[in-house]
Amino acid sequence: MKKIKINKILKQKGVSPIVCLTAYSKSTAEVADKYCDIILVGDSLAMVLYGMKTTKEIKLETMMLHCKTVKRFAKKSLVVFDMPYKTYTSKKLAYKNATKVMSFTKCDAIKLEGGKNIFGIAKYLVSKGIPVMGHIGLLPQTANKFKVTGKNNFQKRKILEDAIAISKAGAFSIVLECVVENLANIITKTIPIPTIGIGASKKCDGQILVIDDMLGLSGFYPKFVKKYSDLKGIMDKSIKNYVKDVKERKFPFIKNVYN
Repeated sequence: MKKIKINKILKQKGVSPIVCLTAYSKSTAEVADKYCDIILVGDSLAMVLYGMKTTKEIKLETMMLHCKTVKRFAKKSLVVFDMPYKTYTSKKLAYKNATKVMSFTKCDAIKLEGGKNIFGIAKYLVSKGIPVMGHIGLLPQTANKFKVTGKNNFQKRKILEDAIAISKAGAFSIVLECVVENLANIITKTIPIPTIGIGASKKCDGQILVIDDMLGLSGFYPKFVKKYSDLKGIMDKSIKNYVKDVKERKFPFIKNVYN
């Protein structure tokens, strides 16, 4: 499999939908890598894997360990590291942490949440040779409530300005989270880089979901998630059958015993 690079992602805008998923482990990375253009090691792992209340609680070092594993087993996809809360509050801090992340994990790019407020930081990182993916609309690291954005003219104008700013900063793509369809369409047509939607309609150049959500494992199913499987149900049934076999002394079977 040929390794996907940023140039290929850029060329897919308006041509071929960009497929993205999150991954946090060897098993998910290996499978997602077969089909995805981009794998995001998202700070959503705070809630998905560790049961934290928000993404703000996850530490940089914890995410780096997960990303190193994902990068090791994702041979084809572009691997993006989601910079955690308060790890890029200044140019100096952002550069220090981003270089640390890329050196340790060997990831292909980093992701930053924010618009005009992080323009200088994003531009600085790009100037230093660090590829940046943007993230606008709903910003989980700073939002008080998780809700749809872009419903009124003030929000529309602000989010569009954020998209233009991050694009001008040199980002190679932007995640649009929980953005109304007509605004997602306007942004996608306005900026020259790909838009990746999560709850932002198929008007975007690509789509991303949290892998545990779409596999039916997390128990979190907002409107924008399609549950493609019911892994939680499968696990429940499998464990129930295992417990039954152990209780009835049926397991281990003869084929599971060494003689």
